[in-house]
Amino acid sequence: MAKPVLLTVDDDPEVLRAIERDLRRQYADRYRVLRADSGETALETLRQLKTRSDPVALLLADQRMPQMDGVGFLSEALNLYPDAKRALLTAYADTDAAIRAINDVKIHHYLLKPWDPPEEQLYPVIDDLLDDWLSTYRPPFEGLRVLGNRWSPKSYEIREFLARNQIPYQWLDIESSDPEIRRLAESLGEEASHLPLVLFPDGTRVSAPTNTEIAGRIGLRMRAEMPFYDLVIVGGGPAGLAAGVYGASEGLKTVIIESQAPGGQAGMSSRIENYLGFPSGLSGGDLARRAVAQARRFGVEILAPQKAVGLRIEGPYRFVKLADGSEISCHALLIATGVQWRSLDIPGVERLQGAGVYYGAGPAEAISCKDENVYIVGGANSAGQAAMYFSKYARRVVMLVRSDSLASSMSQYLIDQIKNTPNIQVEPHTQVVEAHGQERLEAISIQCGDSGQVERVPASSLFIFIGAVPRTDWLDGIIERDERGFILSGSLLVREGKRPKSWTLDRDPGLLETSVPGVFVVGDVRLGSVKRVASGVGEGSIAVQFIHQYLAKV
Repeated sequence: MAKPVLLTVDDDPEVLRAIERDLRRQYADRYRVLRADSGETALETLRQLKTRSDPVALLLADQRMPQMDGVGFLSEALNLYPDAKRALLTAYADTDAAIRAINDVKIHHYLLKPWDPPEEQLYPVIDDLLDDWLSTYRPPFEGLRVLGNRWSPKSYEIREFLARNQIPYQWLDIESSDPEIRRLAESLGEEASHLPLVLFPDGTRVSAPTNTEIAGRIGLRMRAEMPFYDLVIVGGGPAGLAAGVYGASEGLKTVIIESQAPGGQAGMSSRIENYLGFPSGLSGGDLARRAVAQARRFGVEILAPQKAVGLRIEGPYRFVKLADGSEISCHALLIATGVQWRSLDIPGVERLQGAGVYYGAGPAEAISCKDENVYIVGGANSAGQAAMYFSKYARRVVMLVRSDSLASSMSQYLIDQIKNTPNIQVEPHTQVVEAHGQERLEAISIQCGDSGQVERVPASSLFIFIGAVPRTDWLDGIIERDERGFILSGSLLVREGKRPKSWTLDRDPGLLETSVPGVFVVGDVRLGSVKRVASGVGEGSIAVQFIHQYLAKV
């Protein structure tokens, strides 16, 4: 943590050096002593400190300075650091001005020049001021901060990226009434108009950065250490992470390529209550964090955010092309890319995505919905988990379900929890037919399936959980898929006793093997898989045994 600052200001070089010397002698072990030779220079220093969230404990300014006197400086500084102790350094002839300043700009003390000996004339006063400051001091947040607008899609994208990668950050809503946020915006000047603005702990800041830019600055790994691996896993959800843990722990040099954040769609689940071994349940974020730590302990490299965009086969080698133009080769490839939320194709949704309309929902978003009405589209487990989590913050959670009940698509434990939560309302036979709003979501139109009647209701947040689709276009022409993009494996590839044209071995494809030998598939992206976290972990675990068998014969 950065030491709190003591800032002294004087246009007289000799006096400035003397006061700085005496302050350092007494306080340098606990405070950072800075100096400025004018009021303007000192204000610029304070603005820079503000953008870094550095604390300021004391401002000590000489009264007689050209352009801006000490009272003028302390008056301006009050807007930036209202909690800092303010003291005026004066000559005997200026004591009247110092006394007036106690009332006018709320200075806490004035000191006469010269202050010799400091042990009697300086330190007792400063000690008292600093003790008073420390009694109410609360250390500022030291990590990454995001200044933006809640209804900005780009702001939401950045927040979601940081949350899913479990990067601690502080969200600063520019429309908040918090005076600290207003002071920060004022200190940034013109920069505050280019939002969202990401402020890094080292004091640098970037307007509307891409996820890749953020990842590079905070040290996420996006490039592989080696050109060749025993096992490359594309997808860092539960299935991919499980395969990484088992593969690396059994001696395979393993790398995981994840396009967004480790944990996949499961990592966004607010609560998973039926996962074996966790009787109190756990969040998707906790599961992802534990799995990532376990994988890294065994030596798995995790590249995120990094995207696989192509695949080519050359004899026993499989080459994965990445979005940055580089390639990684391997003997065995495991595809565990999971699925993504299916789009809700109605007017207004695409335009307002990230500005009140969201696919899925991370726990961080629930806090923004405090005391609001939240609408959820969908009736499966993911929608139920989100409804339960939002119910802790929202005034009311309305689930819009097309079927006649939740029983056909949701686990019974979740149905029971929803029934017993008074601020969750389930509306069967309903669907959203339009989203309304200019800069942000303002209302939605809901159609009743029984009567066909359409009702428009005010809404600021709509969360969509309506099934999922694979994103496997990068495998086109190489790996066999069905018409929706799910990857075929095992016996599904052998039709009327004939193996796929791309199959080169004198045996049928194994249980989790695709149409190309040495390329395996697990988890939700596999046609016929059970869409559950535990089953994905199971498939990822047993796939490593099949990979060992394949590698033994390469």
